[in-house]
Amino acid sequence: MAPDGPPEGVKARCFPAVVGRKPKVLILGSLPGAASLRLGQYYGHPRNRFWELLGGALGEDLRSLPYPRRLARLKARGVALWDVVAEAHRPGSLDSSIRRASHNEVAALIARIRPRAVFLNGLKAAAAFRRCAPGSPAFVLPSSSPANASVPWARKARAWRRVRGFL
Repeated sequence: MAPDGPPEGVKARCFPAVVGRKPKVLILGSLPGAASLRLGQYYGHPRNRFWELLGGALGEDLRSLPYPRRLARLKARGVALWDVVAEAHRPGSLDSSIRRASHNEVAALIARIRPRAVFLNGLKAAAAFRRCAPGSPAFVLPSSSPANASVPWARKARAWRRVRGFL
């Protein structure tokens, strides 16, 4: 894999859904970026603020935990995690570079787990969600990506705290 992501001819694939026994919320991203794919971890890029934003909403320091414990904490707190895009061609990590995407069976997951709320990590996840789960209600959160630097931290943190209200 190239340092900045899969070449144009190679598909990037999402990770399996993280779903505990009784999820109360579902958080959906778009598709893992190059750093996440290399590490085999959701939100693996060190500048992606997902773990800080969600940790702030949960009142826990998730970033300092080893990755398997982060996932265990999500499950224990009733947070499910997945991506809307199952696979796509994407050179690099920018969501705007996603091409020829196929989508996960998000509507089926929602029907199976019946979360109190669905949250979408950024506008690309929201656009893809509207295609694969039309009519399903969801909250769009500011993207945790380092590419979304124009949104101030305080505004992101305030928006992500909405997750807490559904747990």
